[in-house]
Amino acid sequence: MPTPEPTISAPVPTAPPVPRRVPGRSRLAVVAVAAAAALADWAILAPLAGLTLTARQGGLQHIGAAAVLASTIVVAFAGWGLLAILERRTARGRDTWTVIATIVCVLSLGSPLTNGIGLGDKLGLASLHLVVGLTVILGLRRTALSAERC
Repeated sequence: MPTPEPTISAPVPTAPPVPRRVPGRSRLAVVAVAAAAALADWAILAPLAGLTLTARQGGLQHIGAAAVLASTIVVAFAGWGLLAILERRTARGRDTWTVIATIVCVLSLGSPLTNGIGLGDKLGLASLHLVVGLTVILGLRRTALSAERC
């Protein structure tokens, strides 16, 4: 009885792996990291460096840890919401969101630079804006699906 020759079968094409992510958890971590970074920056500026972080907004307003924490959380969740909407409604949601978030971050520097009391307060408040902005932009961008992966 002749032995059958081994057959070589072509590999079965497989679909590219679907990106696995848990955006809710990853994005919630970005919110937490942004809040921690903002509080760390505030702790360096206010208690350690001795800045009062006072701004003119209707009257004189002292910027404390609670205000830093609350505003950071609000901004991070707003960025998350906009990113989620853009991901669902546009083909290039991540890129569109990054441009919008960068513009908002740069424009937000106008407030501390014009309303801060004294140079130290102006620079300190601007550093808070930059720390939060960069953390949220880089963190949430990392969690977004790119157009190539969708």
